[in-house]
Amino acid sequence: MNIDMNVLDPLEKLTYALRTLYMGAGYARYRMGKFEEYDFYSRNKDFLISDSMITFVDTNGRLMALKPDVTLAIVKNLRDDPETLQKLCYDENVYRVSRNTGSFMEIPQTGLECVGRVDMACVGEVLSLAAESLKVCSGDYVLEVSHLDILGAFLDAAADDEDLKTALLKPVSEKNLHGLAALCRENGVQADRCDRLCRLLGISGPWKETLPDLEALCEPLGLEKELAGLRTALSVFHGADADRVILDFSAVSNMIYYNGVVFRGFLSSLPGSVLSGGQYDKLMRRLHRRSGAVGFAVYLDQIRRLEAAEGEATVLC
Repeated sequence: MNIDMNVLDPLEKLTYALRTLYMGAGYARYRMGKFEEYDFYSRNKDFLISDSMITFVDTNGRLMALKPDVTLAIVKNLRDDPETLQKLCYDENVYRVSRNTGSFMEIPQTGLECVGRVDMACVGEVLSLAAESLKVCSGDYVLEVSHLDILGAFLDAAADDEDLKTALLKPVSEKNLHGLAALCRENGVQADRCDRLCRLLGISGPWKETLPDLEALCEPLGLEKELAGLRTALSVFHGADADRVILDFSAVSNMIYYNGVVFRGFLSSLPGSVLSGGQYDKLMRRLHRRSGAVGFAVYLDQIRRLEAAEGEATVLC
């Protein structure tokens, strides 16, 4: 069956292009329901972008929630098989309450999940597909990559107190070197350990240029395994594409749920990230799953702003 692309609006064309990209890479389309039991999401509220959910009572009296997150829904319903690799893609709507207006929002997302026997080659494939997704949206993009286990080792070296480590994440995520140094001084963090953490945060640039600096900085902490895995994942990028993939340790995800490689994608015409993802083995363990997992989501509601910024003469048409 031939599809007449002229009948699709720009967002539908983008969704179709991304789905074609993912399925062409061997990811099977996954469909899910619009709601789950509220208790499941309530137990994992701190994983959600917004902890406000749209709820209702079904006919048997159970409290239900309209799906506020795709990853949680997939993990809940997917079989746990750590010896095989399940590669899934989706385009779904999620339902949230706006923090700014308090109104209900229906937000379209597309993305993929790789679950099961996940190794660093899988992580590299997912990173490559994230970059290709950004390229489909707009040729002018940047993919920022971090590694939470490396960041965690630097935080462990700086402080023993868990509350202080959590506090240090705020200036790290804001890339606020002055605030980070001030917080270290106020809490008696040794100057050399504070300096090492600040130098980690100062690493930012194309991965091939900055990885040697990261390796030298990590040498005293014995992070050879983490660095080798990061190098393996990033080795999928070559030539001009490699210059658009940058190391940046201000790319911080929830360290209760995420581990290893995390990343976020930006388009030049938009102020915020339009894509985010990473490894979430910690979430799997929290949900009593043995499998590894990595994935990302593209925020199609943010892409709508690209249409407004550039008009329908963009690549979305």
